[in-house]
Amino acid sequence: MTSLGSLYASNEDRPELKTNMNVDYVIQYKLDKTQEEAEAGFIQLIEALTRVGLASEVRSGDESSLLVFVRVASQNYLANHIYRERVQDWLYGVRISTPDKDVGNEFTNQPVTEAERLRAVYLLITKPKNEGGAGITPNVGQWNHVTSIFPLHDHAFNRRWIKQWSTKYFLNEHDLEQIRDRFGESVAFYFAFMQSYFAFLLFPASFGFGAWIILGRYSWFYAFVTSLWSVVFFEWWQKKEADLAVQWGVRGVSRIQHPRSQFKWDHEAADPVTGEAVKVYPPTKRLQTQLLQIPFALGCLAILGALYVFCFSIEIFLGEIYNGPLKSYLTFTPTIILTGVLPTLSTVLGNFAEKLTDMENYETNDAHHAALVQKIFIINFITSYTPLFLSAFVYMPFGNLLVPYLDIWRVTAEKFTSEKSIATQGFHINPDRLRKQMIYFTVTAQIVNFALEVVVPYVKRKVFNEVEKVQGKGKALTASDVPEEHAFLERVRNEAKLDIYDVTGDYREMIVQFGYLSLFSAIWPLTPLAFLINNWIELRSDAMKIATSSQRPIPWRADSIGPWLNALGFLSWFGSLVSAAIVYLFSGDSEGPGGDPSNIVAWGLLLSILVSEHLYLAAQWAVRYALSQIDSPGLQKERAQRFAMRKQVLEESLGAEVTEKPLPPTPAAGEKITRESLEEEARKISTQGGGTPEELFWLRQQGMDETVQIGRRLISQAKVAKL
Repeated sequence: MTSLGSLYASNEDRPELKTNMNVDYVIQYKLDKTQEEAEAGFIQLIEALTRVGLASEVRSGDESSLLVFVRVASQNYLANHIYRERVQDWLYGVRISTPDKDVGNEFTNQPVTEAERLRAVYLLITKPKNEGGAGITPNVGQWNHVTSIFPLHDHAFNRRWIKQWSTKYFLNEHDLEQIRDRFGESVAFYFAFMQSYFAFLLFPASFGFGAWIILGRYSWFYAFVTSLWSVVFFEWWQKKEADLAVQWGVRGVSRIQHPRSQFKWDHEAADPVTGEAVKVYPPTKRLQTQLLQIPFALGCLAILGALYVFCFSIEIFLGEIYNGPLKSYLTFTPTIILTGVLPTLSTVLGNFAEKLTDMENYETNDAHHAALVQKIFIINFITSYTPLFLSAFVYMPFGNLLVPYLDIWRVTAEKFTSEKSIATQGFHINPDRLRKQMIYFTVTAQIVNFALEVVVPYVKRKVFNEVEKVQGKGKALTASDVPEEHAFLERVRNEAKLDIYDVTGDYREMIVQFGYLSLFSAIWPLTPLAFLINNWIELRSDAMKIATSSQRPIPWRADSIGPWLNALGFLSWFGSLVSAAIVYLFSGDSEGPGGDPSNIVAWGLLLSILVSEHLYLAAQWAVRYALSQIDSPGLQKERAQRFAMRKQVLEESLGAEVTEKPLPPTPAAGEKITRESLEEEARKISTQGGGTPEELFWLRQQGMDETVQIGRRLISQAKVAKL
């Protein structure tokens, strides 16, 4: 079986890569039940698809699954569905102007992108039945035999995409537009964020290199500049993502929420606005569950903190106190423990976070995702930064006080050896510990992560494919393929085995990286430079991961980077506090307090943190105000759209003649009209007799010329009277 990576490495003519057979989606249906149950579920699946206007074809998958190919039976039906979505966007304020009442003109002026088409078809498959969808949700409820629903890769585009990016240093707006049109705004926002972050890293990378040569470590000036940079980047990105949302026509799209199929409602009640019956889950019940986030965070801190403290104490003992045999090998013990235990423990806590989020029972997918991201951020914050916090704020200030407690490891080791005593050496604070840790997290860990993200999945696929070849799996099934379809079906079977792409993991990686920079880069000023190099590679490896290592993502829409923006803002603010504390403790002396907390002036430490926070808030206000004065293409486009909409409404309400010509009359026309109207009123009064004081008041002066003449005479009289 050919691996997917070889599809891009080969220069041969591959006809199976040139067409997707007009397939919109592939549904993988597993056959792990009895024949009767499998047949009944399959019939339900096909009937559900047919009822919503989707045509289907079935082919063999692997030994335990079928592949159901899905496409829209009627293009007119799909067009009407997309048109209704555009109308919905206008009703929710996502788009300013109403769609053209002529559907044909609407799609001529604003053609349907591939992402828009695929998203509409996916919603037809997955939306609840009461909203016009088939209600098919993979691995949930009656559809637990549906393993996955995925669109097929456009390999011609992917090949051009990877080739273009491999020769570019920077991405432009056209590159982002291509991603948006193919993979949706959710993925496009990630790459836009990555590109902006990469471009912004150019300054701190250059400045950090100069600081490393001239200023050295723990520089006040470097820490201040880095904190200011993080403020500028955070505020600029908020403006940038709003600008992109306007340009891409998705500003406010987060207000359109997709219902979550796992939502369990408590009762039905009338909507106070629409009067319709809606499913309600009491907020008080959800709040009671949400309060469990507090013990969850404390539990994560206790469990992960205990693991790190355990390994930290072993590392200090073996590396700086123990002086016996096999020391060079035993020092790897903490690393082995963390490598073996931490991933498992993080997975367990991640699964618990998912269950806790499920218990909170959110009605929409976006709310559920935001709550889950908050918990994931807590776990990653603890796992990523705890070693540096322990070294900076425990080992360096309190090392001499804590060393006696590490004697427990010497006593324990003596029980397992034949020697009466374990050789030890005097303890001294290692002033280079923090720098070495930063180098590991900013260089070594990034390389390891790249290998785990790109290299390991590729090797794993190659090994599995070779094993399948040796075992001869799938030969009996593929023998029944139509010869003209065989190559195409083999390609689809390969894609069905790929992992589902989740942009959340990529966001998590970049936010954690930003945290290292904003919190601890004062320890090693070359941190931004290391991240700059890494991110140039990361940007392209993520593209390669989507194209070759993952199923094609569902092209969801988004108007921002979502809940990760809050995490970015928190790390930017918290970085100002941590950087100030680190610089205060270690500037002037790399050993800092030297393991003795009596060397720390507590009020000076607190004052430096307080001043740093106030400087951060002042800088944030100044940067936000300055950026608000700068115009942007997105805001200009939005104003132009609103002006066009107001003009259209006026023309429809008042007529084109009224809106095109000035409303006030010209002086000449005004005098003619006024004189005629006044003379007509005077005749009516003379024929009818009398007249009210109000009517007579407006007949004293006949027209503009007489008003000007009398006014000049009154002015002349007033001047004479003064003399």
